[in-house]
Amino acid sequence: MYLSHFQLAERPFRLTPNLAYRFQEQSQAEALTTLRVALAEGEGFIKVTGEVGLGKTLICRALLEALRPPYITAWLPDPHLSPGTLRTALARELGLDLPARPTQQKVHELLQEGLTRLVAEGRKPVLLIDEAQALPASTLETVRLLTNLETEQRKLLQVALFGQPELDHRLARPDFRQLRQRITYSCRLQALDRQAVGEYIEHRLARAGAEQPLFTTAARARIARASDGVPRLINILADKALLSAYGRGKTRADWFDVRRAIADTDATEDRLWWPRLQPAVRVTAFGLVALGAYLVLEVVRGGAV
Repeated sequence: MYLSHFQLAERPFRLTPNLAYRFQEQSQAEALTTLRVALAEGEGFIKVTGEVGLGKTLICRALLEALRPPYITAWLPDPHLSPGTLRTALARELGLDLPARPTQQKVHELLQEGLTRLVAEGRKPVLLIDEAQALPASTLETVRLLTNLETEQRKLLQVALFGQPELDHRLARPDFRQLRQRITYSCRLQALDRQAVGEYIEHRLARAGAEQPLFTTAARARIARASDGVPRLINILADKALLSAYGRGKTRADWFDVRRAIADTDATEDRLWWPRLQPAVRVTAFGLVALGAYLVLEVVRGGAV
C-alpha cells in the first residue's frame, strides 16, 4: 500500500469508526455534550439525527466510552428487532439473568425487577439504539413503554436514539405523538464546511503520523466540494486520492488525483457535470456553445468591416 511511500504509521482514512481519530466538529461536540447533560438530568428520551456518514455511530461509541459508573449501558446496533427480542437483548446487555426459554411476560417482569434493583443500587441504566429509523413500529412503541417504568424520583431507563432524518419523519406521524412528546432533547448533526474539511483531513493525517502535508490546497478544496462535507465521503475520496498519488510516484495528492477518486466514487456530489449529462442534454449544450461562438465571430467580422 502507500503507507511507506508517505511515511505513515497506518491508513488515515479508514471507514471503521475509530475514537482515536475523532475530529472535534462543532455539531458533534454539541450533540455529545447535550447527551451527557440530558443523561445526568435523568431525562427519558434523547434523539440524535443526521444524514448518512455524518458520524452518528462514532458519537454513540464516544458516549459509551464516556459513560462510566454509576451508568450502566446497553447498546443495540441492530434495530431490526421484534419487541420480544429487544426486551431480551436489553436484559442481557444489562447483565440480568434469564431462564433458558422465558416467556415474554417473564422477560418483562425480570426486566422491571432488574431495572428497579439497579436504580436502588444507585446505577443509571441507559439504552442506546443506533439506526433507530429502521426500528419496527411495534418495537418503537415497546421502547416508549419501557421508559414508562419509573420510581417516584426518576425513570428506571433512559433511551438515546440515533438515526437518519427518516426518524424525524416517522416520529411526526400521529401514531407516534406520545413518544415524540417524551423526547426532551434533540440534536441534528451538520456537514463540515470547506475550512473544517481541510482541518479534518490534516487532523487524520497527523494522527496517522504524517509529518508534512499530503494534499495540495486545490485537492482539499475539491474533496470539500465533492463530499459536501460528509466525513465518510471525505475518507473515501482522500484514501483513493492518496492511492492515485502513490501510483504516480507523487509525494502529495493533487487536483488530478482527487478527480480520479471522484470518478471512481458513485456517492460523491462533485460537479463533474459533463460526463453525467444525458446525451440529449450534451447535444443541446454543445449546440448552445457553438451558437455562441458563431455569434461572437459574426460580431468580430462586423467590427472588422
